[in-house]
Amino acid sequence: MTELRAIEPISITDLDTAAPDTGEPICERVDPKTLFVDPAYQRSVGERGLRQIRRIIEAFDWTKYKPPICAYADHDGQTVLKVIDGQHTAIAAASHPHIDMIPVMIVEAADTTVQAAAFVGQNTQRLGVTPLQVFFAEVTAGDVDALDVLKTCERAGVIIMRTPPSRSDFKHRETISISAIKALVDKRGVMKARMVLEVLAKAKLAPITADHIKAAEYLMTEPEFCDQFEPEDLTREIEMAGKAAEHEAKVFSVAQKVPVWRALAVQWFRKTRKKRRVAA
Repeated sequence: MTELRAIEPISITDLDTAAPDTGEPICERVDPKTLFVDPAYQRSVGERGLRQIRRIIEAFDWTKYKPPICAYADHDGQTVLKVIDGQHTAIAAASHPHIDMIPVMIVEAADTTVQAAAFVGQNTQRLGVTPLQVFFAEVTAGDVDALDVLKTCERAGVIIMRTPPSRSDFKHRETISISAIKALVDKRGVMKARMVLEVLAKAKLAPITADHIKAAEYLMTEPEFCDQFEPEDLTREIEMAGKAAEHEAKVFSVAQKVPVWRALAVQWFRKTRKKRRVAA
C-alpha cells in the first residue's frame, strides 16, 4: 500500500506575513438561476464558451465539480450573489435538468473594484482566460499599470477591443494586442509608447497587431534608425505600403530567418522618407 503523505508547513522564516485582510470564505447551497455576473469585469459567453458549457452539461460529474466563487452585492435595492469566478459552471448547472441547487464559495468582496481584483487573482494563471479579460478586470479594479496602458492608448487614438469582432471585421485603430502594448509601455514609458502607438493609429491599420507594434517600436527607438525620419513620414509609408509590406515581410522573415516584426520594420524603413542631411 502506498504510504500517504501528510500536509506539512514549509519554512517561512524569510517571508513577510500578515493576517488576511478579509474573512475566510463560507460555503452555501444556492439555486444557480439566482446568481448574477458583472459585465464590468467579465465578458459575455461567446461561441467557444457556449461549447464549453454544453460539454459540462453532458458530462456533469460532482467529483469534477469546482464551486463557483461568489460575493454578495447590492443590485436594484436587493442583495444578490455575483459570480466572480466560475460562470460557465454556474450556467451549466442552471441549464441541467437534474440540478436544482449547487454549492458555492462566498468570499468577502463588497464592491465592484474588490470583486474585479479578486477575478484577476483567480484567473491570472488560468488557461482559457484571455489577456484582454484580465486587462479590463485590472482596469475595473483600479490597477495603476493597467490604467496607464488604457490612458496611453486613448491619447494615441488606439482602441482596445474587449473581444475580437465577429469574422475579424476590425476597423481602423482597433487592436486586441494587449500583451504587446503592455510590454511597450513597461519598457519605454507612457510618453514614448504613446508616440509609437500614435504612428500606427494614424496609419489606419485594422487591426494594429503585435508585429506592427514591435516593428514601429524598433524603428523609433533604435539609434540606427530613429533619427533618420519623422514620425509622420513613417505613418505615411505604413499607410501606403498596406498589406503588401506585411506579405514581403513574411517572405523576408523566412529567407533571412528573422522574426516577422523585424522583417516588417526593414520593409517600412526602406521606403520611409529620410531626413535631409545637413552639409558639414
